[in-house]
Amino acid sequence: MDERAEYRIEDLAHRSGATVRTIRAYQDRGLLPKPERRGRSNVYGEAHLNRLRQIADLLDRGYTLASIKELLEAWDAGRGLGGVLGLVAEVNGPWTDEKADRITRAELDAAFGGTPDERAVEEAIELGVLERVPGRDDEFVVPSPQELAVAAELYAAGVPLLAIAGHLRELRGQVEHIAHRFLEFTTEHVFARYLEHRPPTDADAAEAATLVRRLRPLAQQTVDAELARAMRTFATRHLQQHLAPDTAPPPVEEPRAVPLPAATIRAVHKLVGPENAAAFIAAAAEREVAERTLDAIATNHRKGNEVNQST
Repeated sequence: MDERAEYRIEDLAHRSGATVRTIRAYQDRGLLPKPERRGRSNVYGEAHLNRLRQIADLLDRGYTLASIKELLEAWDAGRGLGGVLGLVAEVNGPWTDEKADRITRAELDAAFGGTPDERAVEEAIELGVLERVPGRDDEFVVPSPQELAVAAELYAAGVPLLAIAGHLRELRGQVEHIAHRFLEFTTEHVFARYLEHRPPTDADAAEAATLVRRLRPLAQQTVDAELARAMRTFATRHLQQHLAPDTAPPPVEEPRAVPLPAATIRAVHKLVGPENAAAFIAAAAEREVAERTLDAIATNHRKGNEVNQST
């Protein structure tokens, strides 16, 4: 690396991948040192190029420009970024042992009845079940082969693809709520002491990264255990209801019409198409009810703890 390299702003933009407008905006925000003025020209060096690459890397990791400025100011003041970037890398690492796979369009069609369904493919891409391969129309990346296999098994058992997509949306909302609560819980009781400084020291960040590695499997293990317990309880009850000779089947409720604003209907049609609107609205309503139920349970639990602590 040539520390004496010099660039005009256009050259710096080309080398860094940033635009001239972005470079000037970073300067105005104090994220990038001012260039050296030579006559009527501004001259940038290798330090400016390195700083632009650091900013791009931190943006890719999910940092905001405000937090990046704090990190870079801390670095410039003599506090290293090694521990912080190690923590970021640990959090951004894989949270499952499952490996992504690829599937051809012919294999995909065969797994779902043998008849091509463009609408179902687009919906799977929107949900992230499939990802396009640049330059290939006949092949997809499958981030979670297990998830796709479950969908194929449900379809083979007679569940329509639209119902599978709606179920995944509902399930995803509930799981995201659980993940959010687990992060709140661990942050409050474990990580708060390491993250009270902004940015944290290298030693605190390194210790927090070690804890992330230790705690990483706990969320999935807890959910697996609780799901198994709930399925055992409800599956047994459900089977008893259907097998008991003197038990009437649960009543089937008739659908009810609910008026919705025209603007809401137009927005849903634009998002998922008129043919999917009813399923989308139903899934959204079920997700909201589930989240409110979980929030109520969590609130009651916290209130119970507060009462126990005060007595």
